[in-house]
Amino acid sequence: MARDYRKERQAYYGYGPASSVTPEQRRHRKEMASRQKARRKLNPPKGKEVDHKDGNPLNNARSNLRVTSRHVNRSKG
Repeated sequence: MARDYRKERQAYYGYGPASSVTPEQRRHRKEMASRQKARRKLNPPKGKEVDHKDGNPLNNARSNLRVTSRHVNRSKG
């Protein structure tokens, strides 16, 4: 059976009325917004990503951000 990515994303981020969003979904939204801020701050070239050195997506201090390749960023952890 094929995955329903739209449904998974809706469950993770909690799209819909604000009253139906769980605290965990609020946290996911906040982290996503923070990652987008970091991307705008560094403006990485195509094929590169912004890496949060400490792994905390809410820490957008310049000293915590670096531009790396997708391979390096996704193999962390």
